[in-house]
Amino acid sequence: MGQKVSPIGFRTGVTLDWLSRWYAPSKQAYGECLVEDQKIRSHVDQHLNRQPPYAGVARVEIERTREEVKVVLHTARPGLVIGPRGAEVEKLRGALEDLTGRKVNVEVVEIRNADIDAQLVGEAIAEQLRRRASFRRVIKQRCESAMQAGAKGIKVIVSGRLGGSEMARTETQILGSIPLHTLQANVDYGYAISRTTYGVIGVRVWIYKGMFGEEVVEQEAKAGRFTRRGKR
Repeated sequence: MGQKVSPIGFRTGVTLDWLSRWYAPSKQAYGECLVEDQKIRSHVDQHLNRQPPYAGVARVEIERTREEVKVVLHTARPGLVIGPRGAEVEKLRGALEDLTGRKVNVEVVEIRNADIDAQLVGEAIAEQLRRRASFRRVIKQRCESAMQAGAKGIKVIVSGRLGGSEMARTETQILGSIPLHTLQANVDYGYAISRTTYGVIGVRVWIYKGMFGEEVVEQEAKAGRFTRRGKR
């Protein structure tokens, strides 16, 4: 039996940083903060990814201090998250403050190359499968786009009633190399669900961007960051 593990969790704390960065003063506070983090991520995903404006938020980082909660959104469409004159991000900040009961600072970081972000690639494949596109053509197109964008390897696995078939099956597409055992290899992983009329199809994506420090990846410079601070 193969022992499966998420490439993100495998590298977290070794070559990747944690998505939640804070310390709890007590065991009870730790549990409360953990649940709060999950509520924040669910709210962001529900309001920015599952309904208009479909902002393509790939991941949410959360940092805490005694006074405030800092939420960093990594998105392929920062303009849709921010809105005209910052109206949308202000509305999101207010909703998160109501949800957590704390002062919230929302920061938006642009993902410059969405073709090599595993989560966004998975979401795009899931969306096209939901629209009844040919799964083989969709997977092949996304894999080729990722390789042209600078990825050194990509693997996509889709599982479920593909094409509306009676029996569920698994389809795999691999281009390039995916060194999953090498901790110094920057392997991004994403998981998305496509809810179709004939059942649920799961989409898993692995993208190898090269070794840490020498990979071809988007440079999220500080100049590309947009911040909205609470005025309290």
